[in-house]
Amino acid sequence: MTAHLPASTNAPPAAEHDPARYDDDRITAMGLLAEVIGGLNAKFSAQFAEHRLAPVEFEVLLRLARTPAQALRMTDLATQTLLTTSGITRVVDRLERDGLVRRFACPTDRRGLLASITDEGLARLNGVLPGHLDMIDNWFTGRLDAEELAAFLATLRKLRDTVRPGAVAGARSAC
Repeated sequence: MTAHLPASTNAPPAAEHDPARYDDDRITAMGLLAEVIGGLNAKFSAQFAEHRLAPVEFEVLLRLARTPAQALRMTDLATQTLLTTSGITRVVDRLERDGLVRRFACPTDRRGLLASITDEGLARLNGVLPGHLDMIDNWFTGRLDAEELAAFLATLRKLRDTVRPGAVAGARSAC
């Protein structure tokens, strides 16, 4: 016995529906990227939680630790982490309350407020990092050979610079 779906008054006529129309490599690329990011984030979240960090808190600590001065303007930190300025303020408030980050005025620009990772923040980050790198290697970069990884990184940077041109702001100097 074949089940029949009820006709909907909102459905387009069957003649207008062409499934091949949705079989587009651009749509496939976006879907695969979203699936990979979602899958990796799910795996990483559990590991971060073991170290009493939310994923965005880990990201903030990592961004700060990777800069030469271990400090970034709050606005640059917001841009790099895809948060609004109020969103990054809330995250930094929590990290500061926990002693992992401190805020201070930019010495060369009174309008600038900087966030800096503390020794305790570095210790927490260093506790997460070995397991995190193992997971990245197991679920992501370890699946690519050196040439594939180099090409992938170049492609990601090219795409990032197109859609988020300010994402590397502050990476070289905090003020």
